[in-house]
Amino acid sequence: MVRYLYALFRCSAVVTSLRILLVTPPLTQLNTPYPATAYLKGFLSARGYASTQADLGLELVLKLFSQAGLRRVFSAIEAGSFELSDNARRMVRLQHSYLATIEPVIRFLQNKDNTLAPRICHGRFLPEASRFDNVADLDTAFGTMGLTDQARHLATLYMEDLADLIKETVGPQFGFSRYAEKLAMSATSFEPLYEALQAPPNLLDQLLLESFDDLVARTEPDVVGFTVPFPGNLYGALRLAGRLKELRPNAKTLMGGGYPNTELRQIKEPRFFDYIDYLTLDDGEGPWLRLLEYIEQEHIDRHAEQSEASRVLSGTTTLTSAREILCVAQHVRPSNKNSFQRTFLRNEAGEVEYCNNTEAPNIPHHEVGTPDYSDLPLSEYLSVIEVLNPMHRLWSDGRWNKLTVAHGCYWKRCSFCDVTLDYISRYETAPAALLADRIEQIVRQTGQTGFHFVDEAAPPLALRDLAVELLKRRTNITWWGNIRFEKTFTPDLCRLLAASGCIAVSGGLEVASDRLLALMEKGVTIAQVARVTDGFTQAGIMVHAYLMYGFPTQTAQETIDSLEVVRQLFAAGVIQSGYWHRFSMTAHSPVGKNPAKYKVVPIGPEPGDFAWNDLWHDDPTGADHEQFGPGLAKALYNYLHGVNLAEPLSFWFDFKVPRPTLPRHLIQQAVQEAPKPDFAKQNLRLFWLGNAPELRLESGKKAPQAVLTFYEQAEDFEIKTTPAIGQWLQTLLTQLTTDYDTKVLLKEAASSFPVAESGLSFERFLSSGTWLKLREKGLLLF
Repeated sequence: MVRYLYALFRCSAVVTSLRILLVTPPLTQLNTPYPATAYLKGFLSARGYASTQADLGLELVLKLFSQAGLRRVFSAIEAGSFELSDNARRMVRLQHSYLATIEPVIRFLQNKDNTLAPRICHGRFLPEASRFDNVADLDTAFGTMGLTDQARHLATLYMEDLADLIKETVGPQFGFSRYAEKLAMSATSFEPLYEALQAPPNLLDQLLLESFDDLVARTEPDVVGFTVPFPGNLYGALRLAGRLKELRPNAKTLMGGGYPNTELRQIKEPRFFDYIDYLTLDDGEGPWLRLLEYIEQEHIDRHAEQSEASRVLSGTTTLTSAREILCVAQHVRPSNKNSFQRTFLRNEAGEVEYCNNTEAPNIPHHEVGTPDYSDLPLSEYLSVIEVLNPMHRLWSDGRWNKLTVAHGCYWKRCSFCDVTLDYISRYETAPAALLADRIEQIVRQTGQTGFHFVDEAAPPLALRDLAVELLKRRTNITWWGNIRFEKTFTPDLCRLLAASGCIAVSGGLEVASDRLLALMEKGVTIAQVARVTDGFTQAGIMVHAYLMYGFPTQTAQETIDSLEVVRQLFAAGVIQSGYWHRFSMTAHSPVGKNPAKYKVVPIGPEPGDFAWNDLWHDDPTGADHEQFGPGLAKALYNYLHGVNLAEPLSFWFDFKVPRPTLPRHLIQQAVQEAPKPDFAKQNLRLFWLGNAPELRLESGKKAPQAVLTFYEQAEDFEIKTTPAIGQWLQTLLTQLTTDYDTKVLLKEAASSFPVAESGLSFERFLSSGTWLKLREKGLLLF
């Protein structure tokens, strides 16, 4: 009877649905939203949960870099006892110029007032501080890029000057892509972060909390989720979570993201849970569903308790009946922490507990839904150009919709990578048609056709199928992403990707040494990288190479030889951008798990109660890696600008280095290696990038001939051949143009080739001028 009463009560009670707020804390990118909240919002919406999302990093920057915000900065500096550098003192003297220019500059960087570009470039409009001291030759760097780009770079330097002033004075932890990052990096102890959180908020904290207070007042959330992709997001997330506990004590706080996934997998620090109620690992969709069910039930129970208390007071029910109903509520609750998935919490004993129902399935990649960017102020983001590097520009300039082609990495063997973690190890794909549906939905919502595929390494076959689907639908987008330089990316596949909208790829060359590439289990060779990057470049796709130095056992000779490979790649014109990274050993990588195999010695830090991922190590058999960093960076900067490519490698170092031992034409020879003839590609698919040709038959001087006329985007061209071959080609190319769903293999086309009528074997036809011209114009085999 009591169970019936409780069920009846649940049905009759007025229960409001959970109010969910998803927050990106400061700071990630200024030019585009970080996609975590958009992904989660889209997924939750499909499961019946409404939510609101906010990018408080953007809000902080816009609040700070306004006339009112800078006035508070300058007032705080004048009221404080800061020991100012000459540079900071100059900027304070020029504060009226900064106050007068800040809002026009922000509008310009938001693409709301591009007419300001000439004044920025030529009008002495911007006050200049130390960031302008080493400004590049802008006429050389931007001569082919335009006045607006030059002005955007200068405006970015102006913003960085202001950031330097803020860091020197009122906000020592500030950075445009990080916020108190040092407090979270290699933080085996929570103590420094806890002390910072207990300290009174500085001016930047105050601005952040003011924005958050307004947001909470508008949304009145029951649940607030914080995404923490990087160390620089953690402090802000905890500051905001602490404020929420003051404003809405009953609201629950959740945290997930890349930083917890890699750094907090062994957390034992109970004080962390003064701020965060539930910390989830890996993909958030499954853990969130179970947490929200549990939290919603808590709300129902709380509402039931309040309602029954009211009824007791009003005399409509007895205290005994109310207790019976609430007692049953605890027993019939459909969800409890035993059902949680990959979730840390602080239990009743005050200890950190990890709850993971291993029988709970992961949400498949094809069911995660479409990212939902609604309620993010997409027109308010800032397009900046920080450095004169064409690939870095894509990261910081322009609005890019973020999308994942596949979950995890299809290779997952690189020894320096966190291949043991779910975001790498669990590889799942989604059908190309579903990805294309998501792309079209995002374009309709945002009005933006630029996409950044954020996979660890986008799988070539999935990219191939997506490219075909986009061409089939005539969906025009611009996209770029990260790949492996593997041989599957043939020149023809590169041309297909370019036709579908690909403008750039980035991939790991790492240490350009075949010995070390094999030790890394990278699965590529230098010659292979050269051919693949050449294929992308020939297709008009920009190539960025991730470069690494300091890998275990890497010698000085291998470091110099690696630089020689990079020099030759730039000299051959097959890569256009690159960046050197120092090798870092992590706890979840094969090197970190088995350092003896790689002949390195771990020297700390010991695991603590808080974060643990980055490991210190000695490399007894390797070179003194640290000393090579500045020279490698200097050489690369010059190479990507086409400067000093002929200088000896010793030119870049202030200490003696060995001469390279590699052949001077290693890359050129690899690029010039003859490919397989088409006749050896019988099982590959034919694909025509052009339009169906028009066919007319002419008498000809000696014999009848067929003339195929092609009307294409940039040019028209003709092919003359025999009538039999002409009719066969028109039929074939028309089918390829109109039917994308039927895969026509080369051997299938061969079976219908008019051998008798043309007097030509199919093998000979594949080396004829007619065939080669079609291949040049867009007939692909992949």
